[in-house]
Amino acid sequence: MPVRLLPFLLVVFATLSCEPNDSLPILSKAENTEGQTVYKSIPDFTFVNQDSQLVTPATFEGKAYVADFFFTSCPTICPIMAQNMLELYEAYADEPRLAFLSHTIDPARDTVAKLKHYATNLGVDDQRWHFVTGQKDSLYAIADDYFNIVVEDPTLPDGFDHSGRFVLVDTKGYIRSYCNGTQPNEVEAFKKDIENLLHEMEDPNTAH
Repeated sequence: MPVRLLPFLLVVFATLSCEPNDSLPILSKAENTEGQTVYKSIPDFTFVNQDSQLVTPATFEGKAYVADFFFTSCPTICPIMAQNMLELYEAYADEPRLAFLSHTIDPARDTVAKLKHYATNLGVDDQRWHFVTGQKDSLYAIADDYFNIVVEDPTLPDGFDHSGRFVLVDTKGYIRSYCNGTQPNEVEAFKKDIENLLHEMEDPNTAH
């Protein structure tokens, strides 16, 4: 190899090594329309957060967000999920383009005041992370759109069966990634997907 090519190749290698991974796929539900795949965005919703403010898709205009489902009295996976979500929240403390949305699956007991207490105990004191409640039917229905399982099960100690997924949603309401929110190694890999999506938001030409 000619010596004169080495500086050029080093620059190319360094550039490529700094490039993010390929754009994330769309993982939302889809239907075939006239031979084309049409993805479904998260449907409209209206919930109330820990500060008694309405939370709708407009709340996340121009932002990506991470969603999950929990309840404040959960003795099993929720405390683990909360700590892992808190890690993400703190890791992106200076990133205004990323928000967080936690839905209670126990609206009968998780009042606005209780959600506020829960958020405060976690150290959440801004509008980047919304803990929301609402009509039970609406909460359970939208969980399915986020590929989260939520069912009441009186045979279980806490009365509910639910998955612990974290779901990454883009600015168009499409699901772009998800992980098991109870597994630190998956959450760490999930961060890379968040970074890729944030990079995509900087460059509209790479967006779906």
